[in-house]
Amino acid sequence: MATIRKIALITGGSRGLGRNTALHLAQNDIDTILTYRTGKTEAAAVVREIGSAGGKAALVQLDTSVTMGFEAFGVQLQELLRTNWQRESFDYLINNAGFGLNKPFEETSEEDFDRLMNVHVKGVFFLTQRLLPLVSDGGRILNVSSGLARFSLPGYSAYATMKGAIEVLTRYLAKELGPRGISVNTIAPGAVETDFGGGAVRDIPEINRAIASMTAMGRAGKPDDIGGAIAALLAGQTAWMTGQRIEISGGMNL
Repeated sequence: MATIRKIALITGGSRGLGRNTALHLAQNDIDTILTYRTGKTEAAAVVREIGSAGGKAALVQLDTSVTMGFEAFGVQLQELLRTNWQRESFDYLINNAGFGLNKPFEETSEEDFDRLMNVHVKGVFFLTQRLLPLVSDGGRILNVSSGLARFSLPGYSAYATMKGAIEVLTRYLAKELGPRGISVNTIAPGAVETDFGGGAVRDIPEINRAIASMTAMGRAGKPDDIGGAIAALLAGQTAWMTGQRIEISGGMNL
């Protein structure tokens, strides 16, 4: 009897950590559904790369800041699961979609705050709520926070506030979804060399060196550091771990 492959839904899967996570999951025989907001070409490239390696992936457009679109997305996702996998549910939800903001507290506008809130908190809250009927009992939800919720760097007060809210939400979801056997955890990446925040950590040597100097492992993070860790958490024997914050920062600001 053929083994039923697990399926992960990754929001913001067209680039950066979402893309890297999808590739690592494929290496662990986990299929993926990627959402993208505008990067359809990039998302399609990820799907092709997974397919060429023998895995299975699909993509769906979604703007996680627009909650009114979540109902239609849920219907579309259910049809995709039936058509591509002959299933009514998926196993892992990774709430990864997001963007950064580096502005001093005094210069952060209400519009800035609302844009962050709509994606990083409101979007995660209500998308997860809508998708819960499609998450398998015994499944896993992984929310993405940031090392900035533990330590403070000037310019990230609004962004880190959102991530603090996600860490609290994670604990509440873990409590309420426990009876279904669904574990809910948070990962908190440190500074990683991606295009996040304009690619500053990756592209500006002075910033990269500064990050390395405050990190126990002596370097900034690589996408594989995060994607590999997520794959290990989902593919590994961690189903009984829930309500936890796992920081993957190389020991930044210890």
